[in-house]
Amino acid sequence: MKAKFDRQWHMVGFARYIGIDYSGAGTPRTSLSGLRVYMADGDGIPVEVLPPPSPRRYWTRRAVTEWLVDRLGERTPTLVGIDHGFSFPLRYFEVHRLKRDWPSFLDDFQRHWPTDEGNTYVDFVRDGIRGDGVARTGSSLWRRCRIPPRFDPGFPLRTDPA
Repeated sequence: MKAKFDRQWHMVGFARYIGIDYSGAGTPRTSLSGLRVYMADGDGIPVEVLPPPSPRRYWTRRAVTEWLVDRLGERTPTLVGIDHGFSFPLRYFEVHRLKRDWPSFLDDFQRHWPTDEGNTYVDFVRDGIRGDGVARTGSSLWRRCRIPPRFDPGFPLRTDPA
């Protein structure tokens, strides 16, 4: 069954659109049924992109990353959307004394939560077997980030004042 595509939402300036239904389960090389990739060229209908031929039935996070790097290395202007619950409140940055920029955040996060390493499950980090996740925990009471009423494009991690 083909998905319906409302052409009035076509965005000018991009020749390709990629949507990723993300899953952080398992390890980077775990085949995940909840990890899906869709792509539309120009004003075409989005279609599911199947994982590359392998013994695995579904995409892995590593394979999606490699595939996406290849696509973004092409000369086609591409807009990528990822359905991913990856946001952090400003309080996280304050408590852990992090600079409010992506490179600093990502370096620090990867040091403490090395779930990009093969055979590293989130539970391994939570249980102290890998990384140092206990040093980078948060609070469920902290507010998640969202775009404020007056969006500052220079800093994508803003939230309303606490």
